[in-house]
Amino acid sequence: HITNRSRTRRTIDVTSYAEVVLAPAAADALHPAFSNLFVQTEIVHGRQAILCTRRPRSIDEHVPWMFHLMTVQGGGTGDVSFETDRMRFIGRGGSVAAPAAMTDPGTLSGTDGSVLDPIVAIRHRLTLDAGALATIDMVSGVGETRDAVLSLVEKYQDHRLADRVFELTWTHSQVVLRQLNTTEADSQLYSRLASSVIYANASLRAAASVLVRNRRGQSGLWGYAISGDLPIVLLQIADIANFDLVRQLVQAHAYWRLKGLAVDLVIWNEDHDVYRQRLQEQIMGLIAAGVEAHVVDRPGGIFVRIAEQISPEDRILIQSVARAIITDSRGTLVGQINRRSPAEVRIPRLVPTRTHRPETPSVAELPREASILFNGTGGFTSDGREYVIAPAAGHATPVPWVNILANPHFGTVVSESGMAYTWSENAQLFRLTPWHNDPVGESSGEALYLRDEETGHFWSPTSADRGGTAPYMSRHGFGYSVFEHMEDGIRSELTVFVALDAAVKFSSLKVSNLSGRPRRLSATGYVEWVLADLRAKSAMHVTTEIDSRNAALYARNPYNHEFPDWIGFFDVDDATRSVTGDRTEFIGRNGTLRDPAALYRTRLSGKVGAGLDPCAAIQVAFDLADGQERKIIFRLGAASNADAAGPLIQRFRGTAAAHEALEAVVGHWRHTLGAVQVETPDAALNVLTNGWLVYQTIACRLWARSGYYQSGGAFGFRDQLQDVMALVHAEPSLVRAQIALCASRQFVEGDVQHWWHPPSGRGVRTHCSDDYLWLPLATCRYVLTTGDMSILDETAHFLEGRPVNAEDDSYYDLPGRSDESANVYLHCVRAILHGLRFGTHGLPLIGSGDWNDGMNLVGRHGKGESVWLAFFLCHVLGEFAKVARLRDDASFADRCETETMQLRQRIEENAWDGGWYRRAYFDDGSPLGSMTNPECQIDSVAQSWSVLSGAADIERARRAMNAVYARLVRRDHALIQLLAPPFDTSDLDPGYIRGYVPGVRENGGQYTHGAIWTAMAFAALGDSARAWELMTMINPVNHARTPEGAATYLVEPYVVAADIYALAPHTGRGGWTWYTGSAGWMYRLVVESLLGLRREMDRLYFTPCLPAEWKEFKLHYRYRETYYHITVRRPEVEGDEEIDASSVTIDGVTQDGAFIALVDDRREHRVEVRVDGRDPITEMRIGALQHTR
Repeated sequence: HITNRSRTRRTIDVTSYAEVVLAPAAADALHPAFSNLFVQTEIVHGRQAILCTRRPRSIDEHVPWMFHLMTVQGGGTGDVSFETDRMRFIGRGGSVAAPAAMTDPGTLSGTDGSVLDPIVAIRHRLTLDAGALATIDMVSGVGETRDAVLSLVEKYQDHRLADRVFELTWTHSQVVLRQLNTTEADSQLYSRLASSVIYANASLRAAASVLVRNRRGQSGLWGYAISGDLPIVLLQIADIANFDLVRQLVQAHAYWRLKGLAVDLVIWNEDHDVYRQRLQEQIMGLIAAGVEAHVVDRPGGIFVRIAEQISPEDRILIQSVARAIITDSRGTLVGQINRRSPAEVRIPRLVPTRTHRPETPSVAELPREASILFNGTGGFTSDGREYVIAPAAGHATPVPWVNILANPHFGTVVSESGMAYTWSENAQLFRLTPWHNDPVGESSGEALYLRDEETGHFWSPTSADRGGTAPYMSRHGFGYSVFEHMEDGIRSELTVFVALDAAVKFSSLKVSNLSGRPRRLSATGYVEWVLADLRAKSAMHVTTEIDSRNAALYARNPYNHEFPDWIGFFDVDDATRSVTGDRTEFIGRNGTLRDPAALYRTRLSGKVGAGLDPCAAIQVAFDLADGQERKIIFRLGAASNADAAGPLIQRFRGTAAAHEALEAVVGHWRHTLGAVQVETPDAALNVLTNGWLVYQTIACRLWARSGYYQSGGAFGFRDQLQDVMALVHAEPSLVRAQIALCASRQFVEGDVQHWWHPPSGRGVRTHCSDDYLWLPLATCRYVLTTGDMSILDETAHFLEGRPVNAEDDSYYDLPGRSDESANVYLHCVRAILHGLRFGTHGLPLIGSGDWNDGMNLVGRHGKGESVWLAFFLCHVLGEFAKVARLRDDASFADRCETETMQLRQRIEENAWDGGWYRRAYFDDGSPLGSMTNPECQIDSVAQSWSVLSGAADIERARRAMNAVYARLVRRDHALIQLLAPPFDTSDLDPGYIRGYVPGVRENGGQYTHGAIWTAMAFAALGDSARAWELMTMINPVNHARTPEGAATYLVEPYVVAADIYALAPHTGRGGWTWYTGSAGWMYRLVVESLLGLRREMDRLYFTPCLPAEWKEFKLHYRYRETYYHITVRRPEVEGDEEIDASSVTIDGVTQDGAFIALVDDRREHRVEVRVDGRDPITEMRIGALQHTR
């Protein structure tokens, strides 16, 4: 009810808001951005309601529907408006506490459909006369169908029926209470206890002295039939005289279960005298006589154990993991629930001695070196090594523009605003700080602050937390990010980087006093500990301490069974610091990092230990004379145990150590990325090729295995093998190492783990049909490029595990290591032999998906076939035949060639649709990717690989690519669709791909992998005009080259996005960035397909496919410790004649062959390559395709 108690007429907007999930809580917590993609919303204007549902991932999946309704009785009602797009409601960088929609007095936008981040919000405008009353009913509900929820919407338009709900609810509650033989007062007591079950309450948990002694993890519970997946309430009963506690807790458990709260109730019989058995019998008898009889020793049930039979270590474990401990030695249940923790000693508030006078903020100016490809928000430095972001005052990037800083075992994601999350060893299983996956609010679990100790004014050196009054500037470079700001005469420069060879993240804060007077300041660093995958699960198990030897803040989580002994640490050099390990102290009750309570107090309390809401915060006070500067270096890291943490902390203390670590990082990336450098007329092409593509591939894909939108942590078998294939020039050692690693993830049967989590190796075994074939292909790529045959003799054991059941897609488990081992060559042979399984059309079986995982139901019954896989298998067989001959295995080489010839014949007989190649065949033999299909009539990858494999009839391949150009290339929005039309309403049931909204990701959006293969195919055909048109189209720099383009594309312009939406109103919007294999493929597209570089052992060849207007380009190539500076020129033209046939000149000497012979003489060589003006490229490429046939 709203009553106008004033004396004047009032106009009031009432706005509702709720975020839509419609999925299991775990799915939303683990990957909300992915889960949200499947939700669609619908505004029903006539009924003032919003409907929401999830798209089904298969035809037979039943999905829920929900509705949200607002009705108003009384008062004069005005406009009603709606919103279902969270970005529009909250606003970039906003929060529910201050959403953008509430600062706009107008109506909500009315956006619905596939909004990507769904909410329900309804705004009613009311006019209330003095003394008038209005009643607002907000109703949310779910149903099995659209018609069902519409009938509920219709029903609750009647406010009398809405009122009736409360009466029925009360009546139902009375029935429940009678069923449980309990009272209203008891139910309220059980509800209060439930709050401590949902959010652990220190006053009901074990004592800190017990918590800190626990060294056992979740697996320690399994011997007692307790999974540890559900909250635990522990009742300790020693005296039969207190049996009422047992009755109450059993009753409470039944009450919670009826309310949908799943809890494991553990009852310890601690009676040590002759009455123990009597007490045991009474407990079991009580349970057997009630509604809880059927849940004994079951998940979410009751577990009665005799305390004497539990080991001391397990007693500590169970007490440590219990959300609430009730014991009969502490009095009644109500007394224990009412007990409060002792009052904390409050740190005095900071009393300002000077008044803060805000300065007029200056306008941020882009530094002079950021001189190319500026789009109004950011641009590259002239050398392309940094991307500088300087939004106009009051503006932000459209979504977070991040950098990924990593080494093989540790890393962090940091955005232009300073938002960050950090992990060690595995970006999912051992996060040091939280991953929020929210491009709207951009929450963070890491923060830094500067405070003026005289005025109390505080701000952050980045804009993410406590933004200052002046604009910010950030710079993302290779291995580091820098944040610059000026506030009240104090200039700050924060450099964030990760050590090259250690699990340490540096936040090096340089503070300069330019105010004209002495200043007294403090710097405060803060991190929220996770030490697991999700903070909601791990926080209660994390304990903190100040190490007695080095005074660093330590945190550990023994409950994490993968990393039980690991230490997270936070440290700064200054010995006069103050610290806390209590998040509640730091941010305050209901507080936020934008306005933390601790910054209003003189110092931090020093409180650490167990049973806290864990964090690590360090505050350092310091003086700066006018013109003086100082560096404060915060270090966040991890180590396998306390003994390893100490030396690591000591190694990197001091500004000199931090400087050396940064120099090592910068030097490493300069060397690695300098292997191939290009100078072409296309500046956007140059900046990507000369650093960002390879950096994205190594730092993100290979080492971090995480990004802003995905935080997987796992290795994908095919994923990282494709990535390293792009690194044969820059880091061939990484290629070799990944091949050896993947060989060790192959089962004795020849199939492989689809993905697995390090360090344990637990992962997924599937029926997927292409994974294992990437092992021989990557091996061929490495051997034929580098000439290093020794990789073929490296030995790796196979894995052992149960086969995947025929009716299942996959299973997740930890496989065993087989006693059987083989060298890499034989691992490749076994993979190929496993792939020679064909269906009724003579094409390879698709299994539970091929390269497109989303087509997981095409072969659900084991008979479906893949046309793309047929082309891919031809390519693998052809390449491996070359390696087999180098290995003197003529027999297997002959078999590869025979299989290729036969398979190509079957492709032409059974896969041609008339204008292009089909994509697949379902189990029943019906085609997919055919003109006869209502959806997915054409799929680009079958066409592009008909060319890239060299296996197709060349004229058919040309026709197929012409069809791709005509039907899938969207020049109006600069994108290339993977397939068209997208799956939507037809009876085709290819798999979870149809769950995506049409035009999103694989379902008819641009999946950049496939778009790159399309451009590569046109280059292979010698069609330079189309190849370069498509390369220019898919270059991310070009998507955001103007302010308008950046506002459409939204995401980072300096790295590749996995996908681009082809769905209105999101057409042209970039999808998930950074963590995509497209980076490595785009690098190969540019360097190899377009610029024509090809290395064969110790020879370099050039067969470029150049734009007509280019006269030349330069390429600098490092071979071991020798540099070749190469200029590739078109022939000169005299009159109507072109002169100078193809030739290679090295240091002025014309070579006999049309190649560069690589010699590691540690010198620098000048090379000129002239390309024959008769355009032999097309002839050569087509000839190569025909020759392989």
